[in-house]
Amino acid sequence: MISKLESNFGYLLEKDLILEIQELGVSKEFKEDTTIIEVGDYIKSMPLLISGAIKILREDEDGDEIVLYYLEKGDTCAMTLSCCMGQTKSKIRAVAETNVELIMLPKEKMAEWLGKYKTWQAYILQTYHLRMDELLEALDTIAFLKMDERIFKYLKDKAMVTHNDLLHVTHKQISEDLHTSRVVVSRLLKKLENERKIELFRNSIKVLEL
Repeated sequence: MISKLESNFGYLLEKDLILEIQELGVSKEFKEDTTIIEVGDYIKSMPLLISGAIKILREDEDGDEIVLYYLEKGDTCAMTLSCCMGQTKSKIRAVAETNVELIMLPKEKMAEWLGKYKTWQAYILQTYHLRMDELLEALDTIAFLKMDERIFKYLKDKAMVTHNDLLHVTHKQISEDLHTSRVVVSRLLKKLENERKIELFRNSIKVLEL
């Protein structure tokens, strides 16, 4: 574990904190499409992402979802931290976008480390800042972009976090993630293909413009 911690967080966190994380952290792995955190769960530990990518979704009262942002290696989830500190239920769903490896940290240490380690404090504040920027970007996307632009941005974001321009994603999955109809998605994907921004295959899409 120590080598993975140092490669992902060694430039951010001091040695003593890395050693504490090694001692107290629990390594976990999740397969692609596995739900890691469910809406309504009480959060007992905070994840540090060692490898892979995680999709963070928000659910409305009818059970429909929309993607808020993605986490990549070296990230943690600010909303999870808020639930840990406030002992409240999760308001988001976290799903493994790819195979994922995490180190789960006990929530009891979160406040202690904020006072004990300046690098942890800086890391958490930076995390809040980045996630806030991503939430504002998600809001801007919904409010100001046309649906075809939203779909293309969704595909580019997915390609970037998976480090693969060939996406194994269905029209149904896109419609669910963007809270729109499958018919609309299919029509606009064809439009994007005609504009040579993507190439459509059976159950996969190649992003041509990144």
